[in-house]
Amino acid sequence: MSLWTRITAAIAALAKGEPLSAVFDHLRTPPEKSIGFTIAVIALGAKMAKADGEVTRNEVMAFRSIFSIPKDEEQNAARVFNLARQDVAGFDLYARKIAAMFGPDHAVLADLMEGLFHIALADGEYHPHEDAFLREVARIFGIGDRCFRSLVGRLVPGAVPDPYDVLDVPPDAPIAAVRAAWRQAVKENHPDRLISHGLPQEAMRLAEERMAAINRAWEEINGKKAA
Repeated sequence: MSLWTRITAAIAALAKGEPLSAVFDHLRTPPEKSIGFTIAVIALGAKMAKADGEVTRNEVMAFRSIFSIPKDEEQNAARVFNLARQDVAGFDLYARKIAAMFGPDHAVLADLMEGLFHIALADGEYHPHEDAFLREVARIFGIGDRCFRSLVGRLVPGAVPDPYDVLDVPPDAPIAAVRAAWRQAVKENHPDRLISHGLPQEAMRLAEERMAAINRAWEEINGKKAA
């Protein structure tokens, strides 16, 4: 059974009148977490797309670029997106639901944040309302300022990523500490680990991009220290 078929089944199991957000109460462990992750991206993405006042075609297409959605499953994905847009629940409710589901699993939640950044930037502008939205979601997720700055540096046009932010170490950290942080980040972002913790295979591109950024940060710092 495909991810999207399982999501459709999870939504169909909701009692009449229950909001989309109620689905999280029934999802606790993998592979159910992968369903929760995907619904969270769709729901928060739908709310994110409206944060600057309107939903554009580019923002919808950006969501589709995050996931590999088979042609015959696009209708199911669109249904969840529309349900989220119609849900009267605020985005913070969805953020709290997913934070409770994953707990302090920083890497998975960072992938979700990255997906939201892709949607926010799809129209070519980083709107102040989108920034406020993302900062509040990051706060609910327990994602610190350094990690948030890393996402801004990597993803917002014109921003320059700080390699120390990417590895979550202070600029005066000794090379041994930086190396240890790099190795830990690589371990935490290993595809097998993320999938076992609920990241769906369909969204692995986000983790791959972050892994590339982690390795670039290490190479940049190590090159400076060695010079």
